[in-house]
Amino acid sequence: MIDVQDLRFTYPGNREEALNGLDFTIGKGEIFGFLGPSGAGKSTTQKILIGVLKQYSGRVQVLNQELRDVTQDYYEKIGVAFEFPNFYSKFTALENLNFFRSLYSGETEDPMRLLEMVGLEKDANTRVANFSKGMKMRLNFIRAFLNKPELIFLDEPTSGLDPVNGKIIKDFMLMKKAEGKTILLNTHNMNAAEELCDRVAFLIDGKIPLIDSPRQLMVEHGRHSVRVEYQGDGELQLARFEVEGIGYNEEFQRLLREREIVTMHTEEATLEDIFLQVTGRRLA
Repeated sequence: MIDVQDLRFTYPGNREEALNGLDFTIGKGEIFGFLGPSGAGKSTTQKILIGVLKQYSGRVQVLNQELRDVTQDYYEKIGVAFEFPNFYSKFTALENLNFFRSLYSGETEDPMRLLEMVGLEKDANTRVANFSKGMKMRLNFIRAFLNKPELIFLDEPTSGLDPVNGKIIKDFMLMKKAEGKTILLNTHNMNAAEELCDRVAFLIDGKIPLIDSPRQLMVEHGRHSVRVEYQGDGELQLARFEVEGIGYNEEFQRLLREREIVTMHTEEATLEDIFLQVTGRRLA
């Protein structure tokens, strides 16, 4: 779906490159995450991929077309949801969706069905000016799917959402992935990336130092040990054991037999731990 080689971009008037030789590919039906702090180059990369910024160098092929050569029909095939929602505030939610729906020449989704899928059906005839931030975020999200796109670009889609509505958005994305849709996700929400992404790319200062699946990254960069919390001598105590040979570790076996185990789990690194380890920077 996307093949990028040696992508470089410099904003007019700047000496330093915003993107410095990015290489990555994204396959059909994949949820691919760009993880990085503000200013890392995530939004610049997305704007190039959706055709907003054109004066790049390198190879950028999307849907088997070099982006420099795409025509207006490219926008019939992609969906985009920027981080900050932008609607006609005096229109209702349904009026907004129907307006944007009218801009496409191909088959589109039923706006009411989309509203129902994110819990906004009762607010279909409410002016967007009266929507909360979370409601606007959900409306913004479903607008990206109006034209039944094959490729969807999402920028912080769970920002400002409570856990219930955040789960609705995540489940929607996983449903679309199951339908074979390809999603590119810009985020600094590591939990969302761990739950959703097949692969993630760390982006820092316009470069990609690492690309892999969240699971593989957490296994490779985690400690190969088991952390056990147990009740001992009237208080909670902690012990660690190396995973290798743990089945023959007498101390571990004795602990299981003689003590009340409170928690026990392997010590995998989080994506945020790995990002800090690889880049030396925090996401915030």
